[in-house]
Amino acid sequence: MARLLHQVFSSIKYLQSWAIAIAIALIASQIAVLPAFATGVYEIPMLSAGDRTWVLDKGDVLSRTSESNISSVLDTLEKQTGKEVRFVTIHRLDYGETATSFTNQLFEQWFPTKEDQTDRILLVLDTVTNSAAIRTGEGVKSLLTDEIAQSVAGETVQVPLREGNKYNEAFTAAGSRIATVLSGEPDPGAPKVVDNIQVEGTFKKAEETDQGNATVVVVVLLVLATVIPMVTYFWYQGFS
Repeated sequence: MARLLHQVFSSIKYLQSWAIAIAIALIASQIAVLPAFATGVYEIPMLSAGDRTWVLDKGDVLSRTSESNISSVLDTLEKQTGKEVRFVTIHRLDYGETATSFTNQLFEQWFPTKEDQTDRILLVLDTVTNSAAIRTGEGVKSLLTDEIAQSVAGETVQVPLREGNKYNEAFTAAGSRIATVLSGEPDPGAPKVVDNIQVEGTFKKAEETDQGNATVVVVVLLVLATVIPMVTYFWYQGFS
């Protein structure tokens, strides 16, 4: 009996080590995922005035069809007016970065001189916070005023996102509005906001559920790793 109990106790100690290791790994994975996939300006491909890349979907939120259509609109705009508009999406900003600071840095990295900047427009969206920012050169401000530009970033883009993360619709509308204004036509304005009264659901999001499940698993493993050896010890003492 003593030999059997010794084997059981050894097996439990082995399982305890594995349980602790798994718990540590799960905790580490939960911590590591938080800052992951942050995008810095240094990770964006280098472009320059005259480059015919109009959309960089680093956030991976646009369909191929939408990206192609938007690029076609912006390419046609450049050929007709000489004005270059570029859209960039990213998944997550670096710590301490804002959509505005990121946009300014990227704009100045791509177009370092005043001459390069004059007829350029850059619109950036962070898909984690859905915050957008826009930077325009001096050569477009007579048509695309600062007021209109901010409306594009704060309304034309934001309204479809608030209605359900409609990224394709948001950027298609932004491209169309900017192209219309820079072509010398009247500003069509921001999309109208429709007030829909919705009752907030009580169901957890998938991410919240996954994190909750992971936390439960960690707690259970730690409890088992602590309780089982104690129970086994007292049981073994009772037979000895």
